[in-house]
Amino acid sequence: MEWMFMPYRRYADFSGRSCRREYWMYSLFLLAVYVLLAAAAAAVVMGVGIFSMINMEEIMLALVHQPLLWLIVGLAGLFSLVNFIPSIAIVVRRLHDMNVSGWWYLGYALVSTVPYLQGIAFIAFLLFLCLRGTAGPNRFGPDPLDRTGAQVFA
Repeated sequence: MEWMFMPYRRYADFSGRSCRREYWMYSLFLLAVYVLLAAAAAAVVMGVGIFSMINMEEIMLALVHQPLLWLIVGLAGLFSLVNFIPSIAIVVRRLHDMNVSGWWYLGYALVSTVPYLQGIAFIAFLLFLCLRGTAGPNRFGPDPLDRTGAQVFA
């Protein structure tokens, strides 16, 4: 559970390194929250009874007048806004763990705007984030897992 919330303690820290566990546990936490918000929104939508409605106007009118749905959408937007900077920071630190500059994340974002390269860039970057970090210290800082045990008797 500690790994899920570590990016919040290092909210806008773009220096240093983050291990795979920290990145993937944070990603799992984000996924769980978004799934819960989507399930709550789906429950509200199903409660409105849109499946018995015939035309799109009737459906939209019914959904617009659902304050609980707007609350859920607002919470999702606020959650996304709060997590924008930590999400970027943890990816940059994850790249630092592999001894790669964080500017590569900007390169990935730019390549992702090209229509036919989006899928390839996504899969390549996802696989890159799955790689093991550099053992021992590198130019971005000490190993977050300290696999070398260099600090045992310090």
